[in-house]
Amino acid sequence: MFRAAVRPRFASKPHSPPPAGGGRRFRVAGADVSASIAVFLIALPLSLGIALATGAPLQAGLVAAAVGGLVAGRLGGSPLQVSGPAAGLTLVTAELIQKYGWRTTCAITVLAGLAQLALSCLRVARTALVVSPAIVHGMVAGIGVTIALAQLHVVLGGTPQSSAVHNFLGLPSQLAELHTAAVSVSAVTVVVLLAWPRLPGRAGRVLRKVPAALTAVAAATVLAIAAGIGVPRVDLPSWSSHALPGLPEGPVLGIAVGVLTITLVTSVQSLLSAVAVDKLVAARKDTTVHVPRSNLDRELAGQGAANIVSGALGGLPVAGVAVRSVANVSAGAVSRHSTMLHGLWVVLATLVLVPLLDLIPLPALAALVMVIGIQMVSITHIRSVTRHREVLVYAVTVSGVVLIGILEGVALGIVVASAVAMHRLTRTRITKETKGDVEHIKVRGQLTFLAVPRLSRALHQVPQGTSAVVELDGSFMDHAAYETLQDWQTSHVARGGQVEMTGRTGVRIAEPGAGAHACCRPWTPWRNHHCGEHPEAEPKHRTNAHQLASGLSSFQRNTAPLVREELARLAREGQQPSQLFLTCADSRLVTSMITASGPGDLFTVRNVGNLVPLPGAESRDDSVAAAIEYAVDVLRVQSITICGHSDCGAMQALLNSDPDASPTPLRRWLRHGMPSLERMRNTHRTWARLSGGPAGDTGRLPADAAEQLCLTNVVQQLEHLKAHEAVARRLADGTLELHGMYFHVGEAQAYLLSDAGSRLAGGSAEAEAEAESEAEAKKGRDRETRGRSDVFHWVAPSAQPLPNRSRYPSSPAPATSPTSLTPTASPTAPTAPTSPTAPPNATARPAPSGSPSGSPSSSPSAPPSPSPSPKEGAPA
Repeated sequence: MFRAAVRPRFASKPHSPPPAGGGRRFRVAGADVSASIAVFLIALPLSLGIALATGAPLQAGLVAAAVGGLVAGRLGGSPLQVSGPAAGLTLVTAELIQKYGWRTTCAITVLAGLAQLALSCLRVARTALVVSPAIVHGMVAGIGVTIALAQLHVVLGGTPQSSAVHNFLGLPSQLAELHTAAVSVSAVTVVVLLAWPRLPGRAGRVLRKVPAALTAVAAATVLAIAAGIGVPRVDLPSWSSHALPGLPEGPVLGIAVGVLTITLVTSVQSLLSAVAVDKLVAARKDTTVHVPRSNLDRELAGQGAANIVSGALGGLPVAGVAVRSVANVSAGAVSRHSTMLHGLWVVLATLVLVPLLDLIPLPALAALVMVIGIQMVSITHIRSVTRHREVLVYAVTVSGVVLIGILEGVALGIVVASAVAMHRLTRTRITKETKGDVEHIKVRGQLTFLAVPRLSRALHQVPQGTSAVVELDGSFMDHAAYETLQDWQTSHVARGGQVEMTGRTGVRIAEPGAGAHACCRPWTPWRNHHCGEHPEAEPKHRTNAHQLASGLSSFQRNTAPLVREELARLAREGQQPSQLFLTCADSRLVTSMITASGPGDLFTVRNVGNLVPLPGAESRDDSVAAAIEYAVDVLRVQSITICGHSDCGAMQALLNSDPDASPTPLRRWLRHGMPSLERMRNTHRTWARLSGGPAGDTGRLPADAAEQLCLTNVVQQLEHLKAHEAVARRLADGTLELHGMYFHVGEAQAYLLSDAGSRLAGGSAEAEAEAESEAEAKKGRDRETRGRSDVFHWVAPSAQPLPNRSRYPSSPAPATSPTSLTPTASPTAPTAPTSPTAPPNATARPAPSGSPSGSPSSSPSAPPSPSPSPKEGAPA
């Protein structure tokens, strides 16, 4: 049935064909296999390098990589994100291992996973994104600096110290005691790592398909073996001696801080990486593959489960890793199978490739991690925070992470970011100057109640009766400042002055709501109404041309400045609507109003009667079929909605059509609605009905034959829609949804179609089944012909924010003379069944109490009175 439309997606696809075959088969796309191999080749050396940098057993990195791929990849909410040991966790894990040992660190990882599961149950994942990007970038950069300083000692042949400060102070003595073997292996690793992505020519394009990290480590390994360089190498002990977690040993407060740190860092990094993956997927040029957007709460739960398993198996903490995720998306992955397969390849490598892994020099892994740490200090991020004037927040966070610790550095960053925000709110410059005969008041900064006294002083210095321009350069204005501007503008205009509000670039913006224009709010009641004009002052002989010009002028004055930036973006990027909305040409049906949509949201097709001709039936006009093909194959819309409405003149014309009348263009077009009329007259089909309502009623039958035909026509045109080749192909692929809709104009109420039958109509399923059984026994209808009714479900209002762009203020268009339909009246009207299960000769039953008419239905034995022909001027 039609469900309430407050949810973003329908739970089922009522008009989609059933899936072929009864069982589900596990299928892996070839793109996922190739992407998993590319990610595996990157993850293998990085996992070993991160384990080496933390001081953990080297197997711990491989365990975390495998668990991140298999567990987080299967349970997480971001299908293409790759999880595993992250460089951002190196500093935290190293400190925990030094303080509490490896077994306690594994236990802390398990506890952190449990904390993540608890947070996901509270559905607080989105709150992690409120942290200022400057703080996040600063935290990542601080961790990168710390990692680079520590691994530089290993690259030079020494041993890292316990903190970034000690590592920095110990560099002079380490440089004085260089180990040539370690430096040479590390130098080869760094050179290959940096030069590999820049190989020129056609051969370079082929070679660059091999990951740079794998190539660099392999080159260093070959050099060390061929030259006989004596450097420490990877030593993977037997898995039988692998260390598993033990009970936490240490101060409770310290362990709690460790759990909080692991939870915070892994959660924030994973969620930010998931958002970045969504942006990469959205930027793909190939739109044939649909990848769902990340469910952040589910992603947090998946990361928690992975940390529990990884800690229990003696692995490092797990988080979403941006480097591997970007490689996964770039390699063309289309589902979570690529992430899971990468984890499977890691497991196989740890069982089969141990002799090869033992040949890798440790300085090569250290050099790899050092370069990654340096790259974490992103020049792009520094430019971004500079452009947004948040360098101070970034610098404080970096310094705090490097000098004190991660939690302390992030806390300092939050304090400084809050102080900067308060400073910006209070720092508002208001100046006044005269240019010719115009007074200019410039406001720089945010307008809050703290700036109201200075704003009021500047405004009242403007002489009465003069022209004034108020230039606002800020992104925020509170209510006190708004009222101050509005009151002054009203007073100044009343004394003969003129006021214009502009932005910093001089583009005019809408006035803050002058009293004369108080009626101009989105979708207020209107009838030939125009802003700024008083109805009593308008001449009665006003022409339609004057109405059109006045409406255009109102748009240019009030609405265009507010939507110009959005329309300019749409002009640059082109249209990318998500829905094809096919509805009637009736002038009372305003699609943008009833769907709360804006420019670029809907691809709308309107015709008389919202008809979809069957393929080949349009002998002279292919406009509807062309629009459907363009929307489905070119625009790649995700859903198609057919919307009918009450009091449809086209449906009334069908009911009262004269088969012997001359074939006018209107009658030739309405022949595409004849299947709907035949469907309604079919006694083997149950009637469509309206279900649900504000009082929770179980629904009502259509008020008359005209409304019944309006509802039936929506269902029938959906059947016609599925006959189009482009639609059928997308339905078979599962990439397109079909929906029906009915809009009752008089009630301003929308109904959505569902195929769940009367059982979901809002009443008791048992009572409904009992009523159907009793009606069947009484009427004697054949069971084989009884089917489910098409139910149009009432859409309840919701206090939730609208999903579409409702921020576009609208200037109501002037009303025009509606199209008239005056079909030839027929002496008889089709007999309308009165019950969804009643046979044609059954006695009529009263209409449900929810019916607007409140009167009993007429008996089928006596045909109802003919539906009145549309009046002159009735909309189509």
